[in-house]
Amino acid sequence: MTTPEHQPPAPDHSAPESRDRVYRSPAGIAAGVLLLAIALWLGIDALVSAHGRTPWLALAALILVLPTFAAFTVRPAVFANDERLRIRNPLRVIVLPWGSVASLQSGYSNEVVDTSGTKFQLWAIPVSLRARKKAARQQSMAAARAAGAASGGRSRGRSAVPDKPTRAQTDQVMDELRELLDTHGASERAQGESSVRWAYEIIGPAVAGAVLLAVLLAIG
Repeated sequence: MTTPEHQPPAPDHSAPESRDRVYRSPAGIAAGVLLLAIALWLGIDALVSAHGRTPWLALAALILVLPTFAAFTVRPAVFANDERLRIRNPLRVIVLPWGSVASLQSGYSNEVVDTSGTKFQLWAIPVSLRARKKAARQQSMAAARAAGAASGGRSRGRSAVPDKPTRAQTDQVMDELRELLDTHGASERAQGESSVRWAYEIIGPAVAGAVLLAVLLAIG
């Protein structure tokens, strides 16, 4: 009589996902809130106080402008956990299990590349060349201080401890995402197909507003 071999337990795919890390652009949100406030103020004023076709033009412009402003300023975000990367760009939502991510690239923009070679820009993590230059200057100053301390530039008895390398904020975020990719890219729970969904909740109202505005302008 043979004894059955021990089988390892099947992975529990019903386990809840880990908590998301959320990355957004504070500058983009601030600019978006300001633009939306101005658009609402001007639009509501035109709806209330204007006459003739102007209120209708103002309404059409609001339907077009509000979702467009929100899409490119307040909406973008990146959500990352141990299983996947979810990118909420202005007009699309991209979900990439870590196993489908080939690399994360930083140049003049931050991008993720999937295993098929398709690139997706991370709108919520914009590159700041100014911040990079500032970080490079701080690194140069830290290196100069360390060199001066090593050659006796500091007072006797003080140890020369090099400063921690300085990185621009968005470059630090990309480093965190790369660490998640390196840590979880090969895990079983992080496998699967990528998906892309158009943001019809943004596109629909914006297109409706544009069509209404074009019709109103065409009929004079």
